[in-house]
Amino acid sequence: MVEQEPVEGAAPRDGRLRVFLVDDHAMFRAGVRAELGEHVEVVGEASTVAEAVSRIAATQPDVVLLDVHMPDGGGRAVLEAMRRTHPQVRFLALSVSDAAEDVIGLIRAGARGYVTKTISPDELTDAIRRVADGDAVFSPRLAGFVLDAFASRPDAPVADPELDQLTNREREVLRLLARGYAYKEIARELYISIKTVETHVSNVLRKLQMSNRYELSRWAADRRLV
Repeated sequence: MVEQEPVEGAAPRDGRLRVFLVDDHAMFRAGVRAELGEHVEVVGEASTVAEAVSRIAATQPDVVLLDVHMPDGGGRAVLEAMRRTHPQVRFLALSVSDAAEDVIGLIRAGARGYVTKTISPDELTDAIRRVADGDAVFSPRLAGFVLDAFASRPDAPVADPELDQLTNREREVLRLLARGYAYKEIARELYISIKTVETHVSNVLRKLQMSNRYELSRWAADRRLV
């Protein structure tokens, strides 16, 4: 049986919330569509920033589920492009990353919430509804990052010259490596090949001038990336 793609711009048939998916992994988007089932109306999806900006403007969804890291800029780039022209659209970050700087960066850019990809289908549906209603929603351990950042240094940018050398994908690989994932497990988690994982690790080691994964793990732990 051939799976039907969502018809972009189509109005919901029964008043359900209209949701748009932004993620560069087609398999993950398909999984989210299946998990959300009949609870919401998926009105479109995109795998790049440019596609997302164009299609969100065309479909006018209630809530956008937004990946943080994509090759061409990721969730923050989408938010920055959309927030002035489409303030009525609400954004919920849905990411594999639970790093403080990613959470804070997306919230500063205008996201109404941030949940990780370990969230259950029922919890995700509830988070979408709450964001649509104007609530702020976070996975439990992430709320503390936001409270700490905005309470103590509300206007301070989250910056790290060494970390800024790394691409979004290199940061994802680094975090998983520091958590003890094997190359094979990282490849499965990020939907990339083991060879690509090895290339990213080599690039990270070179940029940070380190020689092994144990040094990388300590470095990541010091920056609360793990």
